[in-house]
Amino acid sequence: MPDLTQLALFFAAAFLLAVTPGPGIFYVAARTLAGGRAEGVASSLGTGLGGMVHIIAGSLGVSAIVLASAELFTALKLIGAAYLVWIGLRTFRSARQDAAAGLEGRTAAPPVGPWRAFREGVLVETLNPKTAAFFLAFIPQFVDPAKGHIVLQFVALGFVPVALNTLADVVVAFAASGIRDGAAARPTLIRRLREASGAAMVALGIGLALTNRPAT
Repeated sequence: MPDLTQLALFFAAAFLLAVTPGPGIFYVAARTLAGGRAEGVASSLGTGLGGMVHIIAGSLGVSAIVLASAELFTALKLIGAAYLVWIGLRTFRSARQDAAAGLEGRTAAPPVGPWRAFREGVLVETLNPKTAAFFLAFIPQFVDPAKGHIVLQFVALGFVPVALNTLADVVVAFAASGIRDGAAARPTLIRRLREASGAAMVALGIGLALTNRPAT
């Protein structure tokens, strides 16, 4: 494992990664605004599990294989992009339909339930090859081959950014829940926030689709 100086650098970089808005954060915000705190926290745990999928895959070399293959990378990229765009459009359309039907007073679309929110969170993070690219480019710099147990080192280090990401998502869920509860008397604000979250996910999906495969 790295020394204290390297660990401090690692934690600092992992923290910056956690607080940088990405698909997971926007999905958690949208899910919380739609279904409340329980769904937001469930989706946060889902994105956390999705992050661990990348860590396990990276430690076993699966992510390296995907990133080395243009076809596999493109397939995963397009699937993930399409899924993000679909969720974003669904979120945006739901907010508009509620407004058109005069249902804004509910402040949210019908909840999908924590279990579905969790599953969708797993998929949102798992289908993001940029996460795999980041972990494979970042974590190996702090692995010490001389100390052996490379796979365990990779997984242990990878758990840190995943845990921080999940914590950041939970914070977002609680913050969005507070906004949702506080704006109960202002349904138009909730609608606009839901629309903004949906539009952000669509934009992220398009950005993901345009991502180039990292150089190998």
